[in-house]
Amino acid sequence: MEKDLKSMSRKDLEKLLSDVRKALQAAQTRERRSARKAAEKAAAEYGFSLNDLSDDKPEPKKAKKPRKVAAGPKSKPQFANPENSSQTWTGKGRQPNWFRAQVENGADPESMRV
Repeated sequence: MEKDLKSMSRKDLEKLLSDVRKALQAAQTRERRSARKAAEKAAAEYGFSLNDLSDDKPEPKKAKKPRKVAAGPKSKPQFANPENSSQTWTGKGRQPNWFRAQVENGADPESMRV
């Protein structure tokens, strides 16, 4: 069934393409039918029908929750700069430069408590 495609007209090539598409569709239908019969046979060996098995849906995967950077409420400020009350510190984490400078100059940390 070897055909010389170079010598065929455009109309003949389009007809051939249409015939090939139809043949591919028919082959797919045959293979699908064959696969379904094989699947039904395999399911029957375990006492199920394909409908019984196709109704089983896998359990949905749980979505991962995004990590929160700052979990929980913000801490209230415990210390304030006596020279600039807008500068505060919660008493947690690194000491701010203004707090460290005040302590080095002899200020009592309790005197800066809010």
